[in-house]
Amino acid sequence: MRAARLIKMVLLLQNRASMTAAELARELEVSERTVTRDAQALSEAGVPVYADRGRAGGYRLVGGYRTRLTGLARSEAEALFLSGVPAALREMGLEDAASAARLKVSAALLPSLRDASRTAAQRFHLDAPNWFREPKTPELLPAVADAVWDDRRITALYRRGEHEVRRELEPYGLVLKAGVWYLCARVAGRESYRVYRIDRFTSVEPGEDRFERAAGFDLPAFWEERAEQFARSILRAEVVIRLSEEGTRRLPHAVDPMSAREALAAADEPDEDGWVTLTLPVESEEVAHTQLTALGAEVEVLAPESLRERFAAQAARLAELYRPR
Repeated sequence: MRAARLIKMVLLLQNRASMTAAELARELEVSERTVTRDAQALSEAGVPVYADRGRAGGYRLVGGYRTRLTGLARSEAEALFLSGVPAALREMGLEDAASAARLKVSAALLPSLRDASRTAAQRFHLDAPNWFREPKTPELLPAVADAVWDDRRITALYRRGEHEVRRELEPYGLVLKAGVWYLCARVAGRESYRVYRIDRFTSVEPGEDRFERAAGFDLPAFWEERAEQFARSILRAEVVIRLSEEGTRRLPHAVDPMSAREALAAADEPDEDGWVTLTLPVESEEVAHTQLTALGAEVEVLAPESLRERFAAQAARLAELYRPR
């Protein structure tokens, strides 16, 4: 642990002209007294670290000194490719590895390019969770992430309804979707892959054995296919609706975009009033009522009759509520 901290201290000083004890302590997450001891240890080991006293003082490296300790460890190199998703790195326990990797890359750059990571971070940021949702990190996510990185089998207890099932899994990849973490894995001894929500794991035990990853497995392609299958699987009902031109424009924002696009593509030609009639796949009548309500007077439900009656009753209540006083 101390050796890694000393290396990080040298890289920090190499990337910056000077740093105070307080700045180093904050970066290294230690006390200023520890910084002083570490600087002395580096000096005794032959690294030319010296301290300037006074108001504008700080720790420096003798001009021109450059360390060769810039080679990336495998974990640091892998974490570097995820550095644009800082929250995900923290949740998987990879923040320290990514920080070390960024320092090493910065140390290898020309002085004129060393602020590239800072300037990029000020211009682009990825915020994965949905609006109005407080993301909660699954407690077992770091253990699952370690197994994914290490290609190591896990024995897991998974909550399914009111019961728990025990599975020996080969964890292939993690996906963060709208603030929710999923594991794409293969049950040991089987060929097919399945998707598990990380927050439904109640126990994860890493095994001693590693598994050999299937060469043809493509995580982004697998997730895209599985997500489309899931979206189609929950659309078990259909409604027939009429839409105004404005309703047609707003429909993909109110319901599943894929089903909206397909329904609009197969819709009849607009009538004399410019309204189109189409059949829309939906999850259920209840969900359809909630979603289509957002379109207001830009949609008319034609079938099923029970849903049309529900909208009629809602319209009557609204008319009563907003009648002139």
